[in-house]
Amino acid sequence: MTPSATSRIAVVTGASSGIGAATARRLAAEGYRVVVTARRKDRIEALAEEIEAAGHSAMAYQLDVTDRAAVDEFATAFKTIGVLVNNAGGALGLDPVATGDPADWRRMYETNVIGTLNLTQALLPKLVASGDGTVVVVSSTAGHGTYEGGGGYVAAKHGSHVLAETLRLEIVGQPVRVVEVAPGMVRTEEFALTRFGGDEERAAKVYQGVAEPLTADDVADTIAWAVTRPAHVNIDLLVVRPRAQASNTKVHREQ
Repeated sequence: MTPSATSRIAVVTGASSGIGAATARRLAAEGYRVVVTARRKDRIEALAEEIEAAGHSAMAYQLDVTDRAAVDEFATAFKTIGVLVNNAGGALGLDPVATGDPADWRRMYETNVIGTLNLTQALLPKLVASGDGTVVVVSSTAGHGTYEGGGGYVAAKHGSHVLAETLRLEIVGQPVRVVEVAPGMVRTEEFALTRFGGDEERAAKVYQGVAEPLTADDVADTIAWAVTRPAHVNIDLLVVRPRAQASNTKVHREQ
């Protein structure tokens, strides 16, 4: 399933760590010229160098997905692209609605929804021009089922889910697929730590007793599989969880 010359560029946002970095590595191995973006320049430059050292093609571009002017400037670098992976996002806090910080809610919405909107709008013409484009939205199982303390993150990820679903309706007939991948419990080096403001003990409790949470590589495998289906095959939605997680609120934890 080697990508064609006109669709061989894959842009991955939030690629400085976790799912984004793993996805960039995997798509590069699949033959894509990967453009890795994130705010942390040192991280993405190191990733691009790693991918290049492995014999694949990559470049780093420092980018804040919530900065529309910067996103529009970024888009001018391309005539066509084949894949856009909207991965930049994240959760902040686990407070109930009654006491949640509006600033945290706003930041989650700006990154998870507006950031995805910015990149998708800026690069959609380039995806269409490729003749075989794919937009991937990395949402979350949080976008498909609420849980206590998750109101702000659930709202943001539901927003990204609805964005993907609506876009698919609106561009039907264009040569672009819209894929949503909704991971459940994924243990990465930063997700829970960021959510709890660097509190390592609280972050560790998220995964306590769970024998095998998903890894970033598991999600990257899922994304790569969806992207490399034949062009006429659209994987609308893939929900992927570890075996130990039956729902957002039902997780088997070993004693």
